[in-house]
This record gives sequence, structure tokens and C-alpha cells, in this order.
Amino acid sequence: MNDAACAKACEDIRTAKARYFRGVDTADSELVRGVLAEDCVLDYMGCCTDPKTGRDYFPAMNVVMHGSASWSSEGLAAMGIVSVHHSHNSEIIITGETTASAIWSMTDRLFMPPSWDYKVMTGYGYYHETYEKSGGVWRIKTLRIQRLRVEAQ
Repeated sequence: MNDAACAKACEDIRTAKARYFRGVDTADSELVRGVLAEDCVLDYMGCCTDPKTGRDYFPAMNVVMHGSASWSSEGLAAMGIVSVHHSHNSEIIITGETTASAIWSMTDRLFMPPSWDYKVMTGYGYYHETYEKSGGVWRIKTLRIQRLRVEAQ
């Protein structure tokens, strides 16, 4: 892959990730599904667990999803939870003509309904992902979250 094609691939991958976050935060299932590979694996195990204390602030999030059709935004919205995700930096490696990997530094905040023990959960860490290009479009193939810190107020 030449430099121009590599730069275009990286920008397309950044756009896919931005759409993923926007879809998650706006509860737009179709938008999220549109950036997922049909046979994706999304590993959210431990995604709300603080590694230092071991406290899991949201055990219901401990799931592994298989396939883009498994994505639904209805869970958080139905619970009255609002999420806000910010990704800060990306380390994208093009591993082939149709494959790539990326690490995204991120912060997310979950604003909880009044009935919860805490009002806001804030998480800091990294998304580790692989991407696949099919039909001319880069999509998330695998996803795993690595936390550095999770706190609640």
C-alpha cells in the first residue's frame, strides 16, 4: 500500500471510530451497526471495572457480542443512562490491504439515573481494535477495552 492509500485508510478508520462513538452516545443502533464488521467480536468484559480496586461499577456491561446484528443501543437508553465518549489519540497500523489494528486513548462518562448509587461513572483507558475493509469500507472487526481507572461520584 502506498503512502497516499495508507493515509486514506487511516482517515477512513478514524471516521469509522468517530461514528461508533457518536452512535453509542446518541443511541443510534443503525449507525453503530454500520461501522461494525458483520462477524465482529466486541469484548466488553471488565469494561467498567477499576483495575486498582477491582470494583465493577456496572456488571451488566460484562458481555461479549458476536456479529453486528447483536448490537443494540436500547439497553442504556431504556435504563435512563446517557454516555459521552471522547477519544483522544489513535495509533493505527495498516497490517494489509484490507486489515488494520488501532489503539485509541479514551475517556467516557456514564450519567446514571437518580435511582443509582452514583450519578456519574468516569472511565479512562484504551480501546484495542482490529479493522477489516470490505466493500470498500473499513469496519471494526474486534474491540476490547483496557481500563486504567474507573471512578464514580
